[in-house]
Amino acid sequence: MSTTEITTSDAELPTVSDTSADPRRSASNGLYALALRLHFYAGVFVGPFILIAAVTGALYAISPTLESFVSRDLLSVTQNGTPKPLSQQVDAAIAARPDLQVVAVAPAPGAEDTTRVLFNDPALGESERRAVFVDPYTARPVGDSVVYGSSGALPMRTWIDKLHRDLHLGEPGRIYSELAASWLWIVGLAGLVIWVRRVRRRRARNSWGWLFAADRSQRTRGRTLNWHGAVGMWVLPLALLLSVTGMTWSTYAGANITELRQQLSWTTPTVSTTVPGNAAPGHDSGSDHHSGTHAAPAPVDSTNRIAQLDQVYATARAEGITRAAEITIPAAPGKAFAVKERRIPGTYTVDAVAIDGATGAVTDRLAYADWPLMAKLTNWGIQFHMGLMFGLLNQLLLLAAMIGLITVIVRGYLLWWRRRPTRDAGRFAMGRAPRRGAWRQSTPWLVVPLFGAALVVGWFVPLVGLSLLAFLAVDLLIGLLRRVRATS
Repeated sequence: MSTTEITTSDAELPTVSDTSADPRRSASNGLYALALRLHFYAGVFVGPFILIAAVTGALYAISPTLESFVSRDLLSVTQNGTPKPLSQQVDAAIAARPDLQVVAVAPAPGAEDTTRVLFNDPALGESERRAVFVDPYTARPVGDSVVYGSSGALPMRTWIDKLHRDLHLGEPGRIYSELAASWLWIVGLAGLVIWVRRVRRRRARNSWGWLFAADRSQRTRGRTLNWHGAVGMWVLPLALLLSVTGMTWSTYAGANITELRQQLSWTTPTVSTTVPGNAAPGHDSGSDHHSGTHAAPAPVDSTNRIAQLDQVYATARAEGITRAAEITIPAAPGKAFAVKERRIPGTYTVDAVAIDGATGAVTDRLAYADWPLMAKLTNWGIQFHMGLMFGLLNQLLLLAAMIGLITVIVRGYLLWWRRRPTRDAGRFAMGRAPRRGAWRQSTPWLVVPLFGAALVVGWFVPLVGLSLLAFLAVDLLIGLLRRVRATS
């Protein structure tokens, strides 16, 4: 899937004379030839990027479970009686970190979980906060740590996350990641065309089940090829899902995806935290920021806000927010507490309510059922990608898919090596590429749509477009050089 269909000999490719009498067969053969050559070059040159992404992705897949073991002293406590009031737990955390501003609290979701009290820390980076973990039964802090992102990842999981995302190289690393995620679609779908053609021609023509089974009667190179294709078929659906969800975090394609979602109103909605009747003129009801033409608001009595937490939490639970939630503490007057379900294993919705701390009244509701369909699908896809959708089973499924993808890539390179010339070619001769002429064997009914699709993909995913042009330029240059040598 991620490397080449390299055992196919040049003789297996159709010639122009074979296909000129039947346009449908010509289109089919042309598509096969194009897929074979694209799969070869993309597999050889982009394969290393995909291999790195698969290896780091395998580690990333099980990072939530690793975190639960490594950080169990922060995450787990022994159940002992009745939990203390939430406000008392927050007060204990504030006493431990009086130098920081408290911004939110995540009550213990289970009987043996700690409560997280979250602080803004100017010394931390983007999307990072300081968390003090409190034993809900004693209201005593058990430790503090930096947490990252909407899932509240601790440092070890954050390190693995950034390794998978950019190899800790910053923007250059994100470009590598985007190349791997975007080219995986092209390499995988080209491999699918090749494998379907090969299997349907050589095995039971009326049984699609053969696509997912390796032919064990083959030996050496043929056996490797069969396992390369069969395992590729198994991991292809998951790999494509991970690819498309991963691109939402990318630099260039991610920006286009964000713009597209905004244009189509597919963005994630948020609950309004403005208390009716308290919005200042010119104030954005969905934000904590004021227009530059208005004076700054008076400071908020943080002690009073903390005292309101118990009533806010009870109201939220009565409104159906019974799963793990995070309560955002308002930092400006005229604002409500926002209570939103957290992204943890087993939580498939992100319901939210806004509650006036002074009265305990619900000022706004945002049910997950009211989200746009594409916003729901995006949320589920990202949660699945992170291994958080259905817990350990989700993580094991991703781990198995990444291990399968690694074996597909390794087998692909093994096939490429075995295809190298063995006579008079030197010790380090490389595998032969599929022969040229794919475009000449194709009909306009195939070439024109593929060319149009390439333009669209190249615009929407710029790194694919630029690298594809580079591949074509190198391939054209090599062809011209060989032609000059043949005529000289």
